[in-house]
Amino acid sequence: MPMVEEEFPQGEALPKTEASRVRLGPPEDSGPRPSRIPRSKVRRWVSPFDRDGSKPAVSVFLTQPAFVRICSLAGRDLDNEVGGALIGQWRIDNPSGEQFIVAEAVLPARFTRHGSAFLTFTQDTLVALHGEQEARYPEKRMIGWFHTHPRMGVFLSDYDIWLHQHFFPEPWQVALVIEPHTQIGGFFVREEDGSLDHHRYHGFLEIVGNSGKSLVDWKNLEPDHFEGLTEGAENNE
Repeated sequence: MPMVEEEFPQGEALPKTEASRVRLGPPEDSGPRPSRIPRSKVRRWVSPFDRDGSKPAVSVFLTQPAFVRICSLAGRDLDNEVGGALIGQWRIDNPSGEQFIVAEAVLPARFTRHGSAFLTFTQDTLVALHGEQEARYPEKRMIGWFHTHPRMGVFLSDYDIWLHQHFFPEPWQVALVIEPHTQIGGFFVREEDGSLDHHRYHGFLEIVGNSGKSLVDWKNLEPDHFEGLTEGAENNE
């Protein structure tokens, strides 16, 4: 099925004055917390674009509870787009200086306008997400957002790019797109030079825990070996 760009009805974008009052990001003087990359009990899932030599600004780790929550929310409405915010941590690996994020929780977006080929985050949506994140996860960050593309594929439309650049402007903030009918998905991550491709999406690193069993069933991602899997578990707190 050919990809169809999302429709964004004229007049539904936030006015610049409203957009300037709503910011879903950390204080400007904050930075990544020193940590260690969790190299144990991790399974890497790669997309068709992960082997082309591109260098994302951050690596994306995803906990299994967050993955299950994302899939549950994505499956609530198979006819219309739905979305929300990704909550977690922004870290920097002490030895290597490599930056990474860990998605640990998900907040569904409320007060949206949506249809089969568009999803609009209103001012009320943004304020509610920001307030819920601060109330429920005050020690964590809004590391990005997600939304679905029912029957359309994994890509970012022009409006998706606009929303991402205005409300998730940090180099380490990501966008996740899911196509729930065919069970495919991928993360859009800025490159080290700040660029963001509409169609080049990335896989992620699944934190599988003590069981060692994967829950990922997205058909467009393949398992790959992640260097360091045999090392001892690292504490990600």
